[in-house]
Amino acid sequence: MSTQVKEHNRQDKEITMTEKPSPALETALAYHRAWTGHDFERAMTYVAEDIVCEAPSGRIEGAAAFREFMGPFTRILTGSSLIAAFGDEETALLMYGTETVPVASAPGAECLTVRDGRITHLRIIFDRAPFAAAREEATES
Repeated sequence: MSTQVKEHNRQDKEITMTEKPSPALETALAYHRAWTGHDFERAMTYVAEDIVCEAPSGRIEGAAAFREFMGPFTRILTGSSLIAAFGDEETALLMYGTETVPVASAPGAECLTVRDGRITHLRIIFDRAPFAAAREEATES
């Protein structure tokens, strides 16, 4: 039996997946929808207590540290668009664009490892340059 998952990309075109998403992809998409939908508490229900997150700023270990890292970003998020999503039994890859208070366009990607419905490892890649430029512009003002 197949199901359809519908998302909208930046140009508001509907993206449809006609095969049932993998277990890892289902969890990754649920997590992504929660934090981009400003429900960070729900997003954290998909995160394992012993999560390891590799981010441009360094390695983050444990759910409490991850909450401190990711929570502030979700509060400045004003929009998001899913560009692509792929997954298998334990791994999912999401690519997305975000819009934030200081930066109009900030692309990102996540590679997630999921076990028993929880994200145990997360590698986040995003372009830090727009944020650095916004900080520099703010200090010059």
